[in-house]
Amino acid sequence: MSPRAIQDIEGFKFHFFSLENNEPPHIHVEKGNGSAKWWLTPEPHLAYSVGFKASEERRIKQLIKQHQHELLQAWNRYFAD
Repeated sequence: MSPRAIQDIEGFKFHFFSLENNEPPHIHVEKGNGSAKWWLTPEPHLAYSVGFKASEERRIKQLIKQHQHELLQAWNRYFAD
């Protein structure tokens, strides 16, 4: 199961895994030693986070909100097949 890269913003790598279409839309985020999973709907909310500071989690949430439409489009395109 390899990650499908979506975006790299401010060093945060946003991606999803190819075998996750049975779950609601979500995105994985990595940077350095940090790793997190965020649900994209109905509003972005944190599923888990390891290795990120609270300030980084707040910034990730801002970025996900800012790019939520694009992230959902990428999810829907990829898992439509």
